[in-house]
Amino acid sequence: MESNMITEVSSGVCDPSAGQPHRAALILARGGSKGIPLKNIKNLAGVPLIAWVLRAALDSEAVDSVWVSTDHDEIERVARVWGAKVHRRSPKVSKDSSSSLETIQEFIRLRPEVDIVCHIQATSPCLHPHHIREALQMITEQGCDYVFSVVRRHQFRWEEVDKKEGKNPRSLNIDVAHRPRRQDWPGELYENGSFYFSTRKALENGLKQLGKIAYYEMLPEYSVDIDVDIDWPVAEQRVLRFGYFGREEKAVVSLFLCKLSGCLTNGQIFTSVSGEDHVAINARDVAGIQMLQRENIEVILMSSVNEPLSRGLLEKVAQLAGCGLWFGELLNGFEVEWLIKKKKLRWDEVAFMGSESEDREILSQVGLNGVPCDSPVANLIAAKYTCQRPAGNGAVHEFAEYILMLKKKSLLPVHQEHIDRANF
Repeated sequence: MESNMITEVSSGVCDPSAGQPHRAALILARGGSKGIPLKNIKNLAGVPLIAWVLRAALDSEAVDSVWVSTDHDEIERVARVWGAKVHRRSPKVSKDSSSSLETIQEFIRLRPEVDIVCHIQATSPCLHPHHIREALQMITEQGCDYVFSVVRRHQFRWEEVDKKEGKNPRSLNIDVAHRPRRQDWPGELYENGSFYFSTRKALENGLKQLGKIAYYEMLPEYSVDIDVDIDWPVAEQRVLRFGYFGREEKAVVSLFLCKLSGCLTNGQIFTSVSGEDHVAINARDVAGIQMLQRENIEVILMSSVNEPLSRGLLEKVAQLAGCGLWFGELLNGFEVEWLIKKKKLRWDEVAFMGSESEDREILSQVGLNGVPCDSPVANLIAAKYTCQRPAGNGAVHEFAEYILMLKKKSLLPVHQEHIDRANF
């Protein structure tokens, strides 16, 4: 079970400001990332990297506003889609040499209402809302000026020496003759770069005149920092296990609705010399549908009565996929709500995969939504999951795996995923 592990590292008292201070979460996301181009909006486990921390900040209910500071149009678009406000930073603080402090100081100069800045790093996708709430309380309730996140590591450090001098390196934190076992040594604290919370006054003074400082210790499984491409696959596996998936994480899906054209198929229609229409479906997508059905999740393919394909062909596709087929006049929220009520379900028990702009209404109401990577709607909404695979080529199977992964997480006891350090 995770503890707060909070300790003060300097003395001094700073009374919290009178009244309720305005607390702003701020994520810095410059467009000129050198390690991974535009890494802040690159998809990580089906979600833009920056969206993981935006979701945690918005769901924390501890901040009054959530901002993204950027100089890039596409980052601004993604930030707004995911519910953040955008501070368009000036060229002066958008250089390679610009510091985070300079950028934050510009932000608070333009936002006089902000009293506390919760600077959150976009490259820490395993941040959870409770981390933000608990660390922020150290400022609002305990009177700290500055709070930063740390992680405990059990690493033995050595002095760096010039090998040409032939000098022996010196151990910095162990007695070589009495090397401790891991479980007998508490380890050391290192910044994990997840967040830095500060009062306005501390930032205006350039963090030079700090009164009360404290650290907030996060467990190692939550301490993920992405700097270079090699970190990406490791971070993806970590975030699937320890990331915060939003309020839908505990939702149990009972019904999966999937658009036939544009999701199960790629929208292409093939016509034979005899004039018959044909479509192609991927065997992996059919396997994905069967995976859901084995877990007692009903699957229904959706199609419009205005679909250019014949009803007979659509029914044949549904038969091959082994699931039901539902025709709608407009395929809008009203019609889907009728279907959900007929099955005595709630919106949050439904997963939906759509692809077109007209699917936005349904996508925004269901408990869980997904879109193929090549769908027109992918750039218009904050999809809970954006597939790496395109429509008609494994996207349905990929989203089915995601649905089942969330189902598995929802059934685990609280803290089941945590590492047992007592027996590690």
